[in-house]
Amino acid sequence: MSFKIYLVEDDKNLNLILTTYLEKEGWQVSSFLTGKDAQKSINNPPDLWILDIMLPDIDGYQLIKEIKLTTPNIPVIFISARDADIDRVLGLELGSDDYLAKPFLPRELVIRTKNLLERIYGIQYQVINIPPYTIEEKSRRVKLEDSLIDLTSKEFDLLLYLAKNQGIALSREQILEAIWGSDYFGTDRVVDDLVRRLRKKMPELRIETIYGYGYRMIENDK
Repeated sequence: MSFKIYLVEDDKNLNLILTTYLEKEGWQVSSFLTGKDAQKSINNPPDLWILDIMLPDIDGYQLIKEIKLTTPNIPVIFISARDADIDRVLGLELGSDDYLAKPFLPRELVIRTKNLLERIYGIQYQVINIPPYTIEEKSRRVKLEDSLIDLTSKEFDLLLYLAKNQGIALSREQILEAIWGSDYFGTDRVVDDLVRRLRKKMPELRIETIYGYGYRMIENDK
């Protein structure tokens, strides 16, 4: 399901990074740099708000008060550079559902967002059949008939990414960003190594090499 998320963060670079990570999950993200801009969208509510407490004009505390007056059931995640217990408690008292202190890894925000969306709305995870394999997204398991295939976390992430984009040519850069994130600074040859390991463990997969570009998974006909 494509959830609508409003992100309010005044740091332009962090705003862009977080938006990129959230959008990679398939969510529709509208981002705001000021509280006043976000205030204009309160009457057109999202499925979830992510609010920075310290903003240059209207702070996150004032925003959440206005949000809860209009849409009391919409979940809110607070993010803040202040990690004081009083800020956490005040946020909870005002109706926030989670609190994340800066600095944090963008992936942590994604995980917390996903967990909150699942708890509030329920998320339909996919079961993908690529004969003779079955991929269970929620349990992160891969089955070959009645046997489980032992994959590392990165191997499973790659398999799921390729499986959800069957027939699409994916560049090494796309795969690198999807699996390791935009803040990874290593070589893109780690993609080749991960594909090699996946092919070895799941030889029936049809993963085509697009020389000089990347890879594409072709649906099995079996």
